Amino acid sequence: MTRKQIIDDLKIYFKIQELVCNHAFEKFGEKAWQFLDTDYLQALLILGRDVIGLPMECNNAKKKVFQRGLRCNRCEMVRKQKNVYLSAHCLGKAGDFTIIGMDAETARQRIKAHADDFPCKVRVEAGVSWLHFDVMDMGEAYPKVYEFHA
Repeated sequence: MTRKQIIDDLKIYFKIQELVCNHAFEKFGEKAWQFLDTDYLQALLILGRDVIGLPMECNNAKKKVFQRGLRCNRCEMVRKQKNVYLSAHCLGKAGDFTIIGMDAETARQRIKAHADDFPCKVRVEAGVSWLHFDVMDMGEAYPKVYEFHA
């Protein structure tokens, strides 16, 4: 699939403002897709469409939730960092999701069971009530689905 095909398919499930912070959306609008990593977009499409199969929520303007996807230098979670901060969120490779009708631990187990469905290595955060999903490749020594503790 081309990047354009991936984005077109993802638009069935997500609007760009759900995947990027409000600052990026306000400045770039639909062009903000450019800041999201292609591997992440493809893995997210597979996650939502093939692995989870339920509605997934990232950012939600009505609930005033804006920092669960791409985070820019204006986002509070980034600005308050004292040291270098290059999280997967800042690199356009991550999102935190609530899945309507499924708890996060069940989602993590499904991702592990479907590891071979993803085109690249993926990471999930352990022990949290949401699904953190990213495509940061930590290197050869790490499994296809790596569960980490923040």
